[in-house]
Amino acid sequence: MSCPRIEVDLCKIRHNTQTLVKRLGLRGVGVTGVTKAVCGHPAIAQAMLDGGATALADARIRNVQRLRSTGLTGPITLIRTPMLSQADEVVQSCEASYNTEIPVISALAAAAIRNGSVHGIILMVEMGDRRDGIFPEKLAEIAQQVRQMPGATLEGIGANFACLNGRAPTASQMAALSELANEIERGGGPSLKIVSGGGSANLPWALGGHATGRVNDLRLGEAILLGVEPLSGERIGGMHTDAFTLVAEVIETGAKPAPFPIALIDPTTERLRIKPAGGAPALMILALGQQDTDIQGLSLPVGTKVVGATSDHLVVGTNRSPLSVGSEMKIQMNYNALMHAMAAPDIEVSLLDDPPTGLPKRTQGKFEHLVPV
Repeated sequence: MSCPRIEVDLCKIRHNTQTLVKRLGLRGVGVTGVTKAVCGHPAIAQAMLDGGATALADARIRNVQRLRSTGLTGPITLIRTPMLSQADEVVQSCEASYNTEIPVISALAAAAIRNGSVHGIILMVEMGDRRDGIFPEKLAEIAQQVRQMPGATLEGIGANFACLNGRAPTASQMAALSELANEIERGGGPSLKIVSGGGSANLPWALGGHATGRVNDLRLGEAILLGVEPLSGERIGGMHTDAFTLVAEVIETGAKPAPFPIALIDPTTERLRIKPAGGAPALMILALGQQDTDIQGLSLPVGTKVVGATSDHLVVGTNRSPLSVGSEMKIQMNYNALMHAMAAPDIEVSLLDDPPTGLPKRTQGKFEHLVPV
């Protein structure tokens, strides 16, 4: 098999999705599987759907088009505010999109009329993350404008948390989101189908003791793909954290000198040699670099560590016997590393679909309540 590559265990992704769908279902909350970190990979998206996700979502129209090109016909929502220049493409590929700007919504409505369809609009509300969103005091007014647009239908509202400011939502913020949904409905028109309460960082709230109110959807990517809670990085009990493995090939091995270890062999001949650095760990160079992934987001096997990286080389130190040239090293990734690696043109994606050997051990600590009973 070629290197570098990402080995994807679809069975573990299905399991992670099933686990979250079951737990959230008991709280009246559905799961939308987010495929942006895997660039809309069709097989990974299908694993989410097979695991019980009710719909898919992505941030880039190119990824959605990739999903559609393989024949996937289920609902897909664009979760980044559409670019005005892509209104026609959005309407042709997505049943709905998250929006904050009336000019964009107007363009989507006009594109839907040209396309002979009606485009679903979900209004994103600014609830403290300071990224995208309509201020709450403007929400009812904009909702009313959307209701009056032919070609568009107001399907719901949503919010982001912990995306930009890194802060988990509070119970009061989530209660306020529910109240905003109620306020919009009091203004007339049909009931909102979707009140989307955020992403993977909302799991502690959604699975805790708080009332979920009107929230009936979470947009989950990182929790499904990596089995962790984003803010703490802690494993969610009963979830697989190794559905993705980055595999890189060793292209050089052996000791390297410390900086400037040059010494004279024979002062009369002025010939030079490299003086070995005593006690230095053995080094290996992998055919992987900063063009391929976020080096800071890699977790190497026990006994090895990153010494440094350039655009095309990853230098790894080990206190064990180094691997031989041509050998492969398996590496785990965090969310940022996964996103970059999946988008890298020189990394192959290899799909595995073997039954999982067993569930991870029970999670300890503050996310212990996420373990199934």
